[in-house]
Amino acid sequence: MYFDTHAHYCDKRFKEDLDELLGSMIGSGISLILNAGSSMRTSKFSLELADRYPFIYASVGVHPHDAKSMTDDTVSELEKLLSHPKAMAVGEIGLDYHYDFSPRDVQRMRFREQLELARRLDKPVIIHEREALQDTLDIVRDYGDLTGVFHCFSGSRETAKTVLDMGWYLSFTGIVTFKNARRALEVLEIMPADRIMLETDCPYMAPEPMRGKRNSSLYLPYIADKIGQVRGVSAEEVAATTMENGKRFFGIS
Repeated sequence: MYFDTHAHYCDKRFKEDLDELLGSMIGSGISLILNAGSSMRTSKFSLELADRYPFIYASVGVHPHDAKSMTDDTVSELEKLLSHPKAMAVGEIGLDYHYDFSPRDVQRMRFREQLELARRLDKPVIIHEREALQDTLDIVRDYGDLTGVFHCFSGSRETAKTVLDMGWYLSFTGIVTFKNARRALEVLEIMPADRIMLETDCPYMAPEPMRGKRNSSLYLPYIADKIGQVRGVSAEEVAATTMENGKRFFGIS
């Protein structure tokens, strides 16, 4: 049984068949899904999904792309959403200097505000980082008392060691199956077993041999199989280990 620790079923690509797709998960071996919020709208929708499906949980937060849309009232609105019993984390939050859809100073300010919220509520955090590594690390070091995960990790061994030394987690997607995934595979070779999580980031990042298609939690076994090959264990062991890691990280009993 698999735990997809980061999915985006709020995406319009799931609009036509969402209920049918989610209804097939348990029978296909997908027993838990964390649907990640990235705006106020998707955070609310994630909680609606969590109410409808016993195996779905939610995170609540504003992605750096939407940081410019935050107001002084947004954090208090997020705090209300986080009172939901199935709101398990703050995220995905962080910095993205690749697209710069929000000004960088605004991204940093809103990132810190949401980390402060996670600290106040004692919630783990889900970090998005793209071409903003040093600023992201500088900020998260100020919140060393938090537990966090760098999701969709494809960074270097050095970066991985820095994150792991903080006691944080790394989560891996279908990127590990790509031909140019050398860095992610090098990191997987040194990862402590108790700090790895599995995710699809669907509908993005479909693994080989499904690359180019709409991704979904049903493709987790391809990712687990590749991780198992790299680490010299079975896909079943990867599934079991990442299930326990995910449940521990999010506080799901």
